[in-house]
Amino acid sequence: MEPLGTTTLLLLICVSCLFFFSAWRKRSGRGKLPPGPLAFPIIGNVLQLNLRDMRQSLHKLSVKYGPVFTVYFGSEPIVLLSGYTAVKEALIDQGQEFSGRGTQPLLEKIAKGRGIIFSNGERWKQLRRFALTNLRNFGMGKKSIELRIQEEASFLVERLRNTQGRPFDPTVFLNHAISNIICSVIFGDRFDYEDKKFLTLIHLGMENTKLFGFFLVQERQNDQSEFTTENLARSTVDLFLAGTETTSTTLRYGFLILLKYPPIEEKIHEEIDRVIGRGRSPCMADRSQMPFTDAVLHEMQRFINLVPFSVPHAVTKDVHFRQYLIPKGTTVFPSLESVLYDSKEFPNPERFNPGHFLDENGAFKKSDFFIPFSTGKRMCVGEGLARMELFLVLTTILQNFTLKPLVDPKDIDLTTIPSFVIRLLKPYQLCVLPR
Repeated sequence: MEPLGTTTLLLLICVSCLFFFSAWRKRSGRGKLPPGPLAFPIIGNVLQLNLRDMRQSLHKLSVKYGPVFTVYFGSEPIVLLSGYTAVKEALIDQGQEFSGRGTQPLLEKIAKGRGIIFSNGERWKQLRRFALTNLRNFGMGKKSIELRIQEEASFLVERLRNTQGRPFDPTVFLNHAISNIICSVIFGDRFDYEDKKFLTLIHLGMENTKLFGFFLVQERQNDQSEFTTENLARSTVDLFLAGTETTSTTLRYGFLILLKYPPIEEKIHEEIDRVIGRGRSPCMADRSQMPFTDAVLHEMQRFINLVPFSVPHAVTKDVHFRQYLIPKGTTVFPSLESVLYDSKEFPNPERFNPGHFLDENGAFKKSDFFIPFSTGKRMCVGEGLARMELFLVLTTILQNFTLKPLVDPKDIDLTTIPSFVIRLLKPYQLCVLPR
């Protein structure tokens, strides 16, 4: 191959300079965005990020550029917020301005801006208000929903008892139980674990990108109303998926943690026996008398860090944030991980330690840094339900069983499959032995 001529080389240099100048003009023309690495034309910062471990790449950038910085995914800027102060200033202090839902191609293809999670503006306000009102009417945070959870936990106990000490993967057991709780709320009844319709629903939930095939209906009788068939159907899907996968995964990961640390499980057993005993089912009133169990549940959620960067937000108008100007529509990712793993609030955050939520007297200690459900106007609609499920299901299982690992506890691996959106747990098996 002949070497490039001088004219060709100069032309390539000029074209490259024009690309960089165009990218700079685009960046500067959209407002005074926070600092960040220089983006390449078209591809943005993709070459500077480790796509296999995006969380670690973004953490390194936050160390270099500060708690508020910009990266480009393709030609679009993404503002990232790191640390409690930055996240609080945005999602709480300027909550309305940061209450938009960020647009991502895959999310747009799946949800098309419908439902609770991925909608914006007046549609989102109406559907969220409607969901919260009806969840409360159906008993969220009240005795009626507690009874439903207790009932489902008892069915789960019988299913676990039928394993007769044999090894099993807890994924299906927990998915079915947690799904049945949300089914009893949004559909009005639970399903038998072998019901074919229920199993199909579970399968479709796990294959959520296919779920939308059931809703191609195009009804809209009132142009001013957001309560269309499409929006209500998508809202139901949102509640079902969000109310199943996150809670069941938290419990599944939580049991793996207890398998690795048997002394922690034993202390929970002791607290259950002292406060609840064996003669009745656990209830929410017990939680205030069980500070260690409560601390373990909080530490599980903090340590698991299930959704490291939340669901993408967006600014609803041009926003002055600190010394920057973020243009309307810009996608914003708040790093929940940077808050949940703050080393000043939680010393040695990479280590599982219930003491993070206990004071020197062993009483439960709250923390403003505990935001696994996010915070602000877009925080999880079902937080109250999830917290009840986690406490009642975990205590009911540990009231009846001791968890037994298949390997030496020190060999249990708590690392997850790297993921930017949601942490993925590797499959595992355990045995449950009656107490």
